[in-house]
Amino acid sequence: MIRTLTMLGAVALLVGSAHAPPAAAARGEGLLQSRQPPQQGTAVVSASSASRPEIVEMDEPVGPIPFGVGERSTYDVRFGPLRVGSGSMEVVGTEQVRGRDALHTVFRVKGGTFFYKVDDRFESWMDSRTLASLRFVQDQQEGRKDREKHYEIFPERAMYMEKGKPEQPSVHQPLDDGSFIYFVRTVPLAVGQTYEFNRYFRPDRNPVRIRVLRKERITVPAGTFNAIVVQPSIKAKGIFSENGQAQIWFSDDANRVMLQMKSNLSFGSLNLYLTSHRPATGGTPLVGVR
Repeated sequence: MIRTLTMLGAVALLVGSAHAPPAAAARGEGLLQSRQPPQQGTAVVSASSASRPEIVEMDEPVGPIPFGVGERSTYDVRFGPLRVGSGSMEVVGTEQVRGRDALHTVFRVKGGTFFYKVDDRFESWMDSRTLASLRFVQDQQEGRKDREKHYEIFPERAMYMEKGKPEQPSVHQPLDDGSFIYFVRTVPLAVGQTYEFNRYFRPDRNPVRIRVLRKERITVPAGTFNAIVVQPSIKAKGIFSENGQAQIWFSDDANRVMLQMKSNLSFGSLNLYLTSHRPATGGTPLVGVR
């Protein structure tokens, strides 16, 4: 149970395991989990497994950005039959970062048992037009450990700097753990297609690939929705490793809200389920199906 609870932060974000050093990711540091998973519907569209999908490289958002200030999603996080915490993802506002308009997003997860507590917070500031990462902050309180990392990221120079350390080379239009999942929501996500990204701000973790598996109807605490299922993989150990089986369900509509996440690891199943969604100010509500 202690090992499970120390993973609370990593389940939050699409490429969270990419940021952890390989040894830490192998130990599973940073995650949450669940009670009995909601029943999953029957797939209505499926990609052929016989043919190798074409890889499409993506850079800037290709469609309208389906989120904005005020959007908030909340989740139950479970490990097998146990609910061990809750999480939230929110676009809290627009701020100026070095003269650029930036969307400020926050992912937070809290949970634990009477003998082990977790309170993790991940904040991203991303260019409101390109979604390129400008700043990334991690504040993790897990058990007796309290760790904070602060990164300044410079898209115009393809460099990044961890607080107190020298600058390091980055990539064109970089993305961090938080901004990446928002960027993926702008991708068409055609079934049978694989999308490749070389935008993670630490170059040695690239490329990140998103394979679009199928469409299906699922039920989560927030309701029943049509969903599109993707499988992410990254050059790192952890829940999104290239040999892993993690899957993410996005709503199959213009909102592309993350409905649930499932990952089968050696010590059990890690799952996250949407409990509520508030659209951005003036945005379109998430609508379920019957």
